[in-house]
Amino acid sequence: MKKIYTILIGLGLLFNSSLHADEGMWLPTLISQLNMGTMTELGLKLSAEDIYNINESSLKDAIVALDHGSCTAELVSDKGLLLTNHHCGYGEIQEHSSEKHDYLSDGFWAMSLDEELPNPGKTATLLIKMEDVTDKIMSELSDSLSEQERWKKIEETSNKIIEEEKGDTHYEVRVESLFRDNKFYLFVYETFLDVRLVGAPPSTIGKFGGDIDNWMWPRHTGDFSMFRIYTGPDGKPAEYSKENIPYVPKHHIPVSLDGVEEGDFAMVFGYPGRTQRYLTSYGVKNVLESKNPGRIKIRTKKLELMKEDMDASNKVRIQYASKYSRSANYWKSSIGQNKGLKRLKVYDKKKQLENEFVSWVNENDERKAKYGEAIPLIENAYKKNEELSYTSNYIFEAIFGGGEILSFTNKTKLLYKTLKNDPNNAEAINSEIANIKSRTERFFKDYNAPTDKKITAALLKMYYEDVDKKYHPSVFSVIEKKYKGSFEKFVDHMFAKSIFVDEAKMNEFLNEPYIKTLEKDPPFQIMLSFADIYYNVFQESQQYGNDRRKGERLFLAGLAELLP
Repeated sequence: MKKIYTILIGLGLLFNSSLHADEGMWLPTLISQLNMGTMTELGLKLSAEDIYNINESSLKDAIVALDHGSCTAELVSDKGLLLTNHHCGYGEIQEHSSEKHDYLSDGFWAMSLDEELPNPGKTATLLIKMEDVTDKIMSELSDSLSEQERWKKIEETSNKIIEEEKGDTHYEVRVESLFRDNKFYLFVYETFLDVRLVGAPPSTIGKFGGDIDNWMWPRHTGDFSMFRIYTGPDGKPAEYSKENIPYVPKHHIPVSLDGVEEGDFAMVFGYPGRTQRYLTSYGVKNVLESKNPGRIKIRTKKLELMKEDMDASNKVRIQYASKYSRSANYWKSSIGQNKGLKRLKVYDKKKQLENEFVSWVNENDERKAKYGEAIPLIENAYKKNEELSYTSNYIFEAIFGGGEILSFTNKTKLLYKTLKNDPNNAEAINSEIANIKSRTERFFKDYNAPTDKKITAALLKMYYEDVDKKYHPSVFSVIEKKYKGSFEKFVDHMFAKSIFVDEAKMNEFLNEPYIKTLEKDPPFQIMLSFADIYYNVFQESQQYGNDRRKGERLFLAGLAELLP
């Protein structure tokens, strides 16, 4: 799951065959007024206060967001031990692996605290509290504001709320929009910076069934890995240090070995990243016909080329295991999502709901004035933005998220801008050089230039063939004329001339960073040209985005009246 700032509860209830499962997603602060009665009747033994309480320890204090919400983990001991999915630790298992210590194949188990492995950059976040601040923000808004003015006012008010709440604490404070800008919640988090790998089974257990079984149910997989949170000696978040100590949580989940029985109550408490529950029929159509097909096509080629080299070399297999898994995850998700959307006729159901909404709106003039433009705004925004959306998705998948050389080059863009616009700002330049140096060693540890060369050539060609020429960079004309349309020959030249494929050359540049070195580097030139294209596409689509945002906000507000 990509980035989260909300905690939701999703409930899946297990029953015998004569009953059915309830489902839904609820904010923990709302379950006492919305769900507790039903949940208790169905077998829940906990109270609402046992689940969410800001004054006493509760279940919320044992539920952890890894890496700012890309995964959920659970504290299962009073010494900071975390249980999470195998794929949530896969990147760290791979990063610690080598041909000598192949933890991917053999698994890893620390037999003492001293053997637990540090993971720079990995984080564990706990919710301190959440609070509805809708009234505070809505009181600053009016119907006369444009969508951009409205969002600017929301941002200004949110920043004031955040500043007041944070004070001089070390907590992270955010105000997030929910229900398409109809509700706003304050979230206060504590993020720990020293998270160490404790154990993981071999991939034959943790990824049993591989990518074929991913996103399928049931899965017969030992899908788990274990980490531990460490703090400074004072118990507060701290960067990795040998002096750090295991975290003592306010609450941890006891593990039962009794097993389950049919009819037992079950629920999920975690960080689902984002929800597309409120996507309109126009959004569903975009996912079905544009977004997912593009992603599937690009990633199919990328995965095929990776797999060829991984099968041919044990070293490359280890280097690319995590990259392959990450790319395959949403590749398989997109395939399954399209199948599910079609099988469940989701587009038709969304359309039916929207027709009911329009009929309800048209029943009186007051509703027409308030919500009448909602659906037309959404429909027109999707229609006008169709080509732009397709292009921006292709840039993300085939270019920024395609060949590694281009994504790595993209990390130097801020350094380039500083060298160009503020060349005497030694502090800013040195800070950015330090950031790039910290990425460089990790990048080249798991980089195989021949693999990347094949992927870069294939995806550049795919972009060339599938995206309208008005969104082509000028270098494509060079490839047509000088290289007779051969992307392979062009990429051979590009790799031969670039500093970004050689760790020694990269470090030499970082020791003496000259702006002309970047400007003459072929991958950097391509990255800049695509960045310009993406910026222009973004600017062009912004108005349609504002219209869609307004339409969806009005639609959700109206649905809350129609279906409270």
